[in-house]
Amino acid sequence: MNHQDSLTTYIAAFVAELVKTGVTDVVVSPGSRSTPMAMVMAEHPELKVHIHVDERSAAFFALGIAKVTNRAVAILCTSGTAAANYFPAIVEARYSRVPLIVLTADRPHELREVGAPQAIDQIHLYGQHVKWFAEMALPEKSNEVIRYARTVCARAAAIACQAPAGPVHLNFPLREPLIPKIDDDLFILNERPMGYVQVRNGELTISDGQLDEIAQVVKSYSKGIIVCGNIADERFAAAVTRLSDRLNFPILADPLSQLRSGQHNLENVIETYDTFLRNDDAKETLRPEIILRFGAMPVSKALTIFLKENHQINQFVIDGAGGWRDPGAMSTEMIFCNETIFCERLLGIMEANPNTNFLEKWQEVNNLTKESMTRIKEHSQLSEGGLFYQLAESLPEGATLFVGNSMPIRDIDSFFLNNKKSIKVMANRGANGIDGTVSTALGVAFYSKPLYLVLGDLTFFHDLNGLIAAKLYDIDIHIILINNNGGGIFSFLPQSEHPKNFELLFGTPLNIEFEHAVRMFNGSFTKISDWDHFNEMMKKSSEARGLNVYEITTKRDRNTEEHREFWRSVSQEISVYVKGEHL
Repeated sequence: MNHQDSLTTYIAAFVAELVKTGVTDVVVSPGSRSTPMAMVMAEHPELKVHIHVDERSAAFFALGIAKVTNRAVAILCTSGTAAANYFPAIVEARYSRVPLIVLTADRPHELREVGAPQAIDQIHLYGQHVKWFAEMALPEKSNEVIRYARTVCARAAAIACQAPAGPVHLNFPLREPLIPKIDDDLFILNERPMGYVQVRNGELTISDGQLDEIAQVVKSYSKGIIVCGNIADERFAAAVTRLSDRLNFPILADPLSQLRSGQHNLENVIETYDTFLRNDDAKETLRPEIILRFGAMPVSKALTIFLKENHQINQFVIDGAGGWRDPGAMSTEMIFCNETIFCERLLGIMEANPNTNFLEKWQEVNNLTKESMTRIKEHSQLSEGGLFYQLAESLPEGATLFVGNSMPIRDIDSFFLNNKKSIKVMANRGANGIDGTVSTALGVAFYSKPLYLVLGDLTFFHDLNGLIAAKLYDIDIHIILINNNGGGIFSFLPQSEHPKNFELLFGTPLNIEFEHAVRMFNGSFTKISDWDHFNEMMKKSSEARGLNVYEITTKRDRNTEEHREFWRSVSQEISVYVKGEHL
């Protein structure tokens, strides 16, 4: 049997099946061993093939596309260390529940462990960080092997999307010659042309009896809170806010919950908890009797501590993917049910809670904190807190806001207030790393406009080469670069109390003029001089195309003191308010 015919038929069948499963995007990094797969993918009329030279950035770019579309995205690379460079994005995809189909080309078995070039051990390369691994068979044209290739493809796509979503890895050993035979009949499937096997993934739910038991517990308490972390389900906001109205429980909404911005009812959504839950008087007054928690763990450390301090009460964790999101071992019940379905079904059997006092206490403390925040706007100097306080007002309707880790994600948690603009907030909070942030945001920007990325200088530097995607694919992105010349978050950690080698080990100033790097990728660079300048640039941003970077220079030491002074000031006001029996 002709090798080229076998190679072509086998790879083409796999690629055709990949499209049948619903995959529309694949990110390819150039290489020799992956030649047949890349050439065949480029021929398929229903595949968007994105070329990204750097495998690490390529995988994060794919991650961004998958995050914003909620569809599996395939990534393809050659053998050797190319595959190893996928690892950080695969880790992020695993823990943030994002579907990726990882396709790595490999040397055939006779060239492994014998000193062949560009040959490393790729079997289970990503360990437990992928949901499933398969070493593919060598290409054959037989009906049995073609059915095998299509079945494995359908299975891999289904597993990647099955809750909890995540990455899967298929390793393809390929022999030379590697050039496939490209013709007009490349994607004709003689058997089951509509797809070899369709896998139907259902949504987790619980029985009526179990729901009745939960409802009996919930209705026995009048002082409850609802905590919402990162959730991607667009149906959830309306369902959980209706449940909040029925129960008269406040919703503590993480910025990634998509509850702080939109057309749903915002009346019960509490957004400044990260500030006022640092105050002992507030925590005592607002102590709940029961907690319902949805989604990933919240960003706020103050909120996490508050949950731990109330570990003795009922804490229900509702997880539609059947995970175990409970790092503090605080849950009393793990409820494996789709979050939206749970809210809607509980609404159907719960009577309204007549007691509004507890909810009103949360609302009053939240409003007091928001009133105190207005002082941030009075500061004329550029500041990180001031930036995030103004973002909700400055961003256009329907914008997507991607936020870098370390301080930016914490500042948006503290200062991004409720609004009706339907701003979608996204971040890489699976492993919470700073790597690949630019590339992920660009992947999101490919399908979501307008896209604004806010990040620090270290995070920007860490993925500068990811900017090439903006140049290659004319992606519109607005990057707000907070340059405090180092790692700002360490100034808030215990390390800062040991100044001797703090700058050397943790401050790590880079002293980089980022304008040169931005210009290298045909980008536009603006150094913001003051708040008027910033607001002017934000207004113009809706008309700007391509890569646009707006640098805001701040001082780490002044930023730390401003945050702490704000927390102290608000804490004092809350204590006076609580002790004055206003609640």
